[in-house]
Amino acid sequence: MSNIQKVTDAIVNQGTLPLYFNADEQVTLEVLKSIYKAGIRAVEYTNRGEAALANFKKMVELRNSEMPDLLLGIGTIKNLEQAKDFESAGADFYISPGFVPEVAEYLKSKNAFYSPGCMTPSEIIAAENAGIGFIKLFPGNMLGPDFLSGIKDIFPKLLFMPTGGVDTTRENISGWFKAGVSAVGMGSKLISKRLMADKDYATIESETKKVLELIKDIKSN
Repeated sequence: MSNIQKVTDAIVNQGTLPLYFNADEQVTLEVLKSIYKAGIRAVEYTNRGEAALANFKKMVELRNSEMPDLLLGIGTIKNLEQAKDFESAGADFYISPGFVPEVAEYLKSKNAFYSPGCMTPSEIIAAENAGIGFIKLFPGNMLGPDFLSGIKDIFPKLLFMPTGGVDTTRENISGWFKAGVSAVGMGSKLISKRLMADKDYATIESETKKVLELIKDIKSN
């Protein structure tokens, strides 16, 4: 199975892609352990600060020693240099807030999974024409499920995942799945800055578990 298919399957089966960043290495690793215990097998670490690359390397070490079935992705990839840095660090997949053609081309040549953020049909078409199969709708809360319902028929082969402002409520998540998403990206609404600041890893674990169960339930109905 190709890397692209493996990552796609993991995210789709999970129904969600949790994402977070913390400047503190220890907090970063503890959050990773918590969501893994909750059942997460694909996670996006966000390339949002100076510490991101060093922290990501530690995450890869931890994964290799304790969580061999976990896929570690990197988000907020805005240029080719960043993609190459995290490729060297051992990233399993790559996500951008927008569509970056040179990143798409490079990762495609490596058979690596790349999901660009798109907000308009033009961007989605450009990504599809570049060979992308998995689109991040961003920012999700600005677009809303109605946007996807309106365009989905023109893109029968693409998978969609909204990210940004996706809430942990049944109403919000089921609205997106009814519109036809394959997964929902969940950042601060799930792994909040407050929970990380409080080092409340037990709550991060239990909230993640709840969301996984909720999504399973929504998908099976």
